[in-house]
This record gives sequence, structure tokens and C-alpha cells, in this order.
Amino acid sequence: MSSPISFQAIRIFEEDGKFEQRIVERSTGDLPEGEVLIQVHYSSLNYKDALSASGNRGVTRNYPHTPGVDASGIVAASTDPDFKAGASVIVTSYDLGMNTDGGFGEYIRVPAAWVLPLPEGLTMQEAMIYGTAGFTAAQSFWELHAGCKPENGPVLVTGAAGGVGSIAVRLLLKGGYEVAAVSGHDTGKSLLKELGVQQILDRKDAVDDGNRPLLKTQWNGVIDNVGGLPLSTALKTTRPGGVITTCGNVAGAELSTTVFPFILRGLRLIGIDSQNCPYVLRKRLWQNLASEWKLPNLKVGLKEVSMEGMLNETKSILRSEVKGRVVLRHKAAEK
Repeated sequence: MSSPISFQAIRIFEEDGKFEQRIVERSTGDLPEGEVLIQVHYSSLNYKDALSASGNRGVTRNYPHTPGVDASGIVAASTDPDFKAGASVIVTSYDLGMNTDGGFGEYIRVPAAWVLPLPEGLTMQEAMIYGTAGFTAAQSFWELHAGCKPENGPVLVTGAAGGVGSIAVRLLLKGGYEVAAVSGHDTGKSLLKELGVQQILDRKDAVDDGNRPLLKTQWNGVIDNVGGLPLSTALKTTRPGGVITTCGNVAGAELSTTVFPFILRGLRLIGIDSQNCPYVLRKRLWQNLASEWKLPNLKVGLKEVSMEGMLNETKSILRSEVKGRVVLRHKAAEK
């Protein structure tokens, strides 16, 4: 495609069964095949990145590897006529950062089918403040908004101070919804207050470990980001006809429930899969995030870091210490 270019990347190495992060020098000649070579300006931190960085084989099969499921940047070279050199683009999800070297490197090479033009109305930095987390929140909001109207009562958001949760909260508030947000940390609760949430619940107040199949209804709908017992409880407490979206499992992968929330209250449980979202819907949702859904004060809760800073952040997110959004700024963004 073009002469090889040297660049820096965070690389995960496996040595004697242990995994170590290092910043190394690489060449674009070592990147996987693909039609589009992109000079990355920004990436962002997602839970999958931390899992990949810690050696989780369910996310990344082979090492050494560069995480980063999100990237925004400039096309450096392309064999696809739809993407010209110099164009601003974004890549989120698909296999990027999982088994394909990702946005924690200064260059990526990917299939053209993974690439979206940067929507008008978004900067490359803003696109990564959203990133996969924001896109997942947008998918959740899209599904919930179709079935739950603001006038029908509050919407519960679990994991509300995290990357997906905090953007979901802001989309709901912008859409006129009353939000009940769940967070287990004081820093998370402070962020939610700053975002304008009036009802903030502690984790223990959002779970019921009893055997009753149904409880008193409280919620118009639910955006669940954690799975496990909080999701089970949400199913018991959502009003008839409500919509529950779910996209995470940090609170557990198992779901204990009965058919009663579905056959007696007509609830709809919708799984959110941002990785394989169809291209047409993906493009539509990104355009929404750049226009009518674009959040004011998008940088609230933003922490921007260098590669060196990201080495620490991948460990912090596994300890549930990351609140809001962490964005990696590459050197190209500083020029």
C-alpha cells in the first residue's frame, strides 16, 4: 500500500504465563491486511481493552497484541475508493483491538467495511469521548426510546457512572426522561450529581435477592450495563410494557428470573451488541450522536491521557475505579 512507517504502540506481551504492557516501536508493515491504513489521533478506554491488556483469552486469543477497540484519525493510505487519503474517519467495534491490532497504536490497518466517515458535527476527540461506550449507550437509548416515553415515569440506569452508563444517563436527560441512577462509589455519585441526576441509588438499594418473581413496579424502563442480580431485580420492578436493554456482565453473567415479568407484564428484554451492529444502523446512530443527540458539555467527566497514562488506566477500570470517559490522545493529535 505504501512504504512502511515506524510508530509507537502499547503492546501486551505474555511471558511465563504473565502479561506485561509495554510501549514499543512498531512498523506499519507488521499490521494486518486491510484496505485502509489510518493514522490514529485518538482512542478511548473500554472494559474490553482492559480485559485484553490483562490476558483474557475470551477477548484476545493471541499475544503480543495491541488493544484499543476504538480509533479516530486520518486515512494515511487506502485501496478503497470510498476512503481517500486525508479523510477523517472513525472505527469502533468489529474485531478492532480484540484480535486485530487496535487504537492504542499510532496506526491501524483495517477492512474498509469497518470504517465510517467522521460525522459532520463531531471532532475526532468528541467521537472518542463517545467511542464504543457512547455508541452502545446510543443503541440502548434507541431501543428504549422506541418503547418507553418520558411521561411514563423514571428510567433506571445501572452502572450509571461508567463509560456506557454515564452517556446513557446524559442521553436520557437530554431526551426529557427522569433518571434513577445506580452507583456504588462516591466519585461516581459525584459525577452523576454533576450531570444533573436527581435520584441516585446505592448498589445495595438496586438489588433484591429474594425468591419473589415480581416486586412493586418502579421503572418505566431500564438501561442495564452490569447484568447479574441488578438486572434480575430490574426485571421484577419494571412497569407493564417496559423495555429493558442489557449490555454488560460486570455484576455477573448469570441471570436468575422467571417468565412472569414477560408474560404478566409484557416486558421486552433487548440485548445490545455494539460489535456486530449493522453498518446502516451504525451510521444512523453516529449521525444522531453528532446532531440531535449531541450532548452539551461533552467533556464533563473526561480524562485525557497519553500512552504512559493509559498503562495505569487499563488496571484502574478492572478495579471499577474509572468514572466517566478516558481518552487516549496520540501525538498526531497535538500537531
